[in-house]
Amino acid sequence: MTAPTVPDRATAAVELVGVGRSFDGRTVLAGVDLTLADGEFVALLGRSGSGKSTLLRILAGLDAAAIGSVTVRGSVAVAFQEPRLLPWRRVWRNIVLGLRREPGDPPARTVALEALAEVGLAERADAWPLTLSGGEAQRASLARALVRRPRLLLLDEPFGALDALTRLSVHRLVTDLWQRHRPAVLLVTHDVDEALQLADRVLVLDDGRIAGDLPVAVPRPRPPEALAGLRRAVLGHLGLPQS
Repeated sequence: MTAPTVPDRATAAVELVGVGRSFDGRTVLAGVDLTLADGEFVALLGRSGSGKSTLLRILAGLDAAAIGSVTVRGSVAVAFQEPRLLPWRRVWRNIVLGLRREPGDPPARTVALEALAEVGLAERADAWPLTLSGGEAQRASLARALVRRPRLLLLDEPFGALDALTRLSVHRLVTDLWQRHRPAVLLVTHDVDEALQLADRVLVLDDGRIAGDLPVAVPRPRPPEALAGLRRAVLGHLGLPQS
């Protein structure tokens, strides 16, 4: 097992200690220890059923049955693989749906348009969600998450349903938005190359625990050849052929 990277707890957005979760007697998480620093981009890999999405749901506050210590400082936003836009609301209204408002805040439409402009969708503000392409819908989902100015952004395989070219475009968008706003990010993905391209650190979840913790100390943009050694290491942790 690779020695874990431990960010400074004083700047930690997330601290998990001994986090466990079982379903019908089957252990999915068996004592996860994890710290995410403010502004850190972390990718979480693991085989199907390894508990990646369960861990994300715990961090999102959507699963209260876990044991252990879960500390999440500041606000949290989630973008899922399915954009989950309400089809009966215009795009801009989806962006600010449920957003807490205070007296003196700018109008909701203004806030939504600013967020949509950041993801290149301002001209689609008044469209119906069902008229959006897959890439546009995922961009809208990201705008909805970021308009909340989260300290922690959780991404649950948000690129999985996109075609290859659209996926690359949204990768660049996510990197740009992260560099601009600097939330801590936890990206759940099955794609090793995606994880290595986007993240500062790649975690591998196996047997309910963090079995690999690999820093990606390669400057962006990252040529694939510079990641070859890390790719082999990650595949080794996943028990896959190191081609």
